[in-house]
Amino acid sequence: MNKDKTSIGYEQKTEIDWSEIHRRIERTRETLEQGFVPSPEQTRSILKNRSKVLAQEPARAELKENFIEIVEFRLSQEIYGIETAFVREVYPLKDLTTLPCTPSFVLGIVNVRGQILSVIDLKKFFNLPEKGLGDLNKIIIIHNEIMEFGILADVINGTRPILLKEIQSSPLTITGIGAEYLKGVTVENVIILDALRILEDKKIIVNEETSGTSK
Repeated sequence: MNKDKTSIGYEQKTEIDWSEIHRRIERTRETLEQGFVPSPEQTRSILKNRSKVLAQEPARAELKENFIEIVEFRLSQEIYGIETAFVREVYPLKDLTTLPCTPSFVLGIVNVRGQILSVIDLKKFFNLPEKGLGDLNKIIIIHNEIMEFGILADVINGTRPILLKEIQSSPLTITGIGAEYLKGVTVENVIILDALRILEDKKIIVNEETSGTSK
């Protein structure tokens, strides 16, 4: 019985047109050398996307030059913000050790990965209504070139940018906090603290001097 050679035990050989392959390679090479020329639709799409990017650049530049980023947090019943430029980190309030013979606004000290830092309770410093400590309390560690300490926060809301033009002068209705400690208040009633002023305030800096017995 004869079997069909095309279906069983037989492979048909297809002849390869090498000249056509060489022509395709040559056309590809010429296209690469001359550069890619987009179609009219591709050109319109490229120009449209480019115009969108260029239109966004001035807005981005303005935002970068005219805003500050803040850590937003709650103290008592008010929402506060402090510039992230002066914030090293936000740390949980744990293992707090109280100190004797210190002002009432000095909550105590904490050990942050081997570094001992004092913790300031701004509610007591600004004569704000006090609130007991809880699991949500955090320490915002602020610093500059010469000073570093933590300030107590009841709740951390997060970080966000604030346009400088949205910060208005502090209203007289903010009680307990002197204007010298504030940058202002936003239209959303977020009180922006002046971190540099707080860091440099001599009333907050506690210097403990011990006198030794002369021999």
